[in-house]
Amino acid sequence: MVSEGAAWLGIDLGTQGVRALLVSVDGRVLGSGSAPLSGRREGVRHEQDPERWWEAVCLAARAALTGGHGVRGVAVCGTSGTVLLTDPAGRPLSPGLMYDDGRAAREAARMREAGVAVQDTWALPKARWLIDAYGPGRVTHQPDVITARLVGHEVPTDSSHALKTAYDVGRDAWPEGTGVPPDLLPDVVRPGTALGEVTSSAAEATGIPAGTPVIAGMTDGCAAQIASGALREGSWNSVLGTTLVLKGACAVPVRDDTGVVYNHRAPDGSWLPGGASSVGAGALAARFPDADPAALDAGAAAYEPSNALAYPLVSPGERFPFRAPDATPLLLGEPVSDADHWAALLQGVALTERLCLDYLHFLGAPLTGPLAFTGGGARSAYWNQLRADVLGRPARVPERTEPALGMAALAALATGAAPALADVTDRMVRIRTVVDPRPDRTARFAEPYARLLDALEARGWLPAPVAAHGRGRLDPDTSQS
Repeated sequence: MVSEGAAWLGIDLGTQGVRALLVSVDGRVLGSGSAPLSGRREGVRHEQDPERWWEAVCLAARAALTGGHGVRGVAVCGTSGTVLLTDPAGRPLSPGLMYDDGRAAREAARMREAGVAVQDTWALPKARWLIDAYGPGRVTHQPDVITARLVGHEVPTDSSHALKTAYDVGRDAWPEGTGVPPDLLPDVVRPGTALGEVTSSAAEATGIPAGTPVIAGMTDGCAAQIASGALREGSWNSVLGTTLVLKGACAVPVRDDTGVVYNHRAPDGSWLPGGASSVGAGALAARFPDADPAALDAGAAAYEPSNALAYPLVSPGERFPFRAPDATPLLLGEPVSDADHWAALLQGVALTERLCLDYLHFLGAPLTGPLAFTGGGARSAYWNQLRADVLGRPARVPERTEPALGMAALAALATGAAPALADVTDRMVRIRTVVDPRPDRTARFAEPYARLLDALEARGWLPAPVAAHGRGRLDPDTSQS
């Protein structure tokens, strides 16, 4: 039985900064801290200094632990696909190439020709680029720099961060023909594995008590999913930020020959499928950079549906629910006002979200569990209601969904707080509100959704069988399937 005074520390290595949260078993945040990070961006280049990661972790952790509470365990998440080289002692030999660094496009193309399924910004081609540029070194993922410093020795990476280094999470093995010497690839363990304990020197630097168990984490996206509570079979988390990301929970992986849906492995061996669209709130900021969102939300309510139909890509190219590198933003019809245009963009994201769920259904993914809305877009009560209406299903909006909270939950699981991660989050994740769909509004958006399917299919972006599947789901109650 875990005492009510028990607490766990989660650390999130974000792009702009490090965030640390100390969380109790019932989801109370007992302490928090943050520290900024900066990097170097130039064209496709995006890198950071790994030493700054450690310095920021020390600052954030100390701030989170000022209340004098005990710490039962700590776990760390980082940005997916961020990689560097280290020496045998764990010291950095190169900058950290960030998740969106695009310098390894040539290496990625060669790997694809060799039969290794990678994208240009994945960690594996970047590791090959780093070896060519800096010489041989241990391939290391972002959080491993921190966990190694905490425990005082080299650590294995976790399979979640290794996914974009082409680690085969189904076979629990590195594939052959990666183009990276096997002896430079790290050992891999499942998330939630104990890596060691905080040393006295690390305790002095961070304020984390010596002897605290250090737990293998997951990517920031998976950490945010944990923080949403979407972990039971058929549950999904829809993260609406600059772009739209859906992540779910399944007993078996969701197979997708097109590669737009990928599968992380959960700590218990089940699966966390997901996909990332290029549609999202970034299109609002691009079109209305100085907008008052609350005022435009109020005006948008008069246009349901809008006079225009939008597919609001943030940038050219789409990744999910279909792969179309040549896709461009669409705006069909003429908005009669800024409020109407704003409504078209909000509705376009919601209609895309519906298509994402229809595509997951097309692939056979279970959708019968609860849906959670998280991300910056979930701060808009109007948009939450609109999305629930378009989807025709209720959605839960948690109080907080920071990745650091997810890492605290994972540390709690690993140190015996509960037998399953979903049992931990049932207590740790607090739901702020539940948004129920309005059936009459759901019916209003059937025709715009059908027109969007037609438009995407006509351009050759959306495969005909997927479009047909979406049309076939216009009549049934989507919350029941």
